[in-house]
Amino acid sequence: MRKFVLAAAIATSALGLAACGETADAVGETGDAMAADAESIAEDATAVAEEGAEAVEGAAAEAGEAVEGAAEATGEAAEAAAVEAEAMVEGE
Repeated sequence: MRKFVLAAAIATSALGLAACGETADAVGETGDAMAADAESIAEDATAVAEEGAEAVEGAAAEAGEAVEGAAEATGEAAEAAAVEAEAMVEGE
């Protein structure tokens, strides 16, 4: 009888160890999958950030060109006003 109890205890321990080994493998696989998912998300976030940076650069360049155009137009208008003012002064 004692041999049966001892054999049952050993069998239970062996099954428990086997189950722990399988669980450890499953946890390892889950961890690997989570790491791969995190890496993929990080790559996607980096790509989105780069696209956003490119869009900001493009908008900044367009804004710079618009400012230059406005400055040119303002300068031309100031010159025209100066010429007109001089003509008015000479006409008096």
